[in-house]
Amino acid sequence: MSGSWTDGILLKIANIVVYFLFLGSNIYTVATPHDIYFTGRETYITPAPWAFLIWSLIHLLLFGTIIYQFTASGKKVIIEGISWRFPLLGILNAIYVHLWASQHYILAFVFALFVSSAVTHIYYVVKKFHAPANVGDEVLVHLPFSLYHGWTTVLVFITAFEAFGVNAFSQPAGVWTKVFVFLALFFLESTAATYAFSSPEGDLPASLAITWSLFAIFAHQSVHRSAFIHWSALVFAVFSTVWVLLGTFGMYKRFRGGSIILDEERAPLVGSEN
Repeated sequence: MSGSWTDGILLKIANIVVYFLFLGSNIYTVATPHDIYFTGRETYITPAPWAFLIWSLIHLLLFGTIIYQFTASGKKVIIEGISWRFPLLGILNAIYVHLWASQHYILAFVFALFVSSAVTHIYYVVKKFHAPANVGDEVLVHLPFSLYHGWTTVLVFITAFEAFGVNAFSQPAGVWTKVFVFLALFFLESTAATYAFSSPEGDLPASLAITWSLFAIFAHQSVHRSAFIHWSALVFAVFSTVWVLLGTFGMYKRFRGGSIILDEERAPLVGSEN
């Protein structure tokens, strides 16, 4: 017999337990407005608190993911494809959030790298070997892990500056701080562009996660604190928005049948069959 909901039941139960006990704690600690936003270390790349609301969307989608794993399509990609990487991700993510919330920033940065690596591995498996076969695959597997992947890229930089950067409350932004922040913002904007044009269909959710974060950094970094960082964040956020819009337009054109250039390229191939 095939297609039984009990197939891979141990992993399915592990996914549920990890979601509620480990990833669920992330919602309580990070995604809801908490004093931690205002008592943590303030850096020159700290975003506005509403940037972290992206966790709410990711966890809402992942709730659908753990339900979707009981379907035949979900079992193929989640149980057979992602496998035990999801529980590992949940554990690493919970450790990272705990360290970050308790202000152990150097260790938090180390685990931010671990989380990013785990998400990247899942992202690669999903994108490389499990192209979406239906709406469920697209919305409950590809979408949450795309957002997760883009967001963890931002978290690595936020945590790195918390671990090794200067405190924005007590120290003005020096030349090197401005240089490193500028390079970080440039890298994030470039990554957003890479996501948007990385494949024929692009990866707009990951690009949107970074764009959202860049606007949050712009909103939080006051012009009175550092005009250079403030306006740099806005410029990169606008550029990132442009890449998202261009990627969306390109996807729309492909959905509608492709551009004129592509149609002309197809013409000789069609004619050569006769």
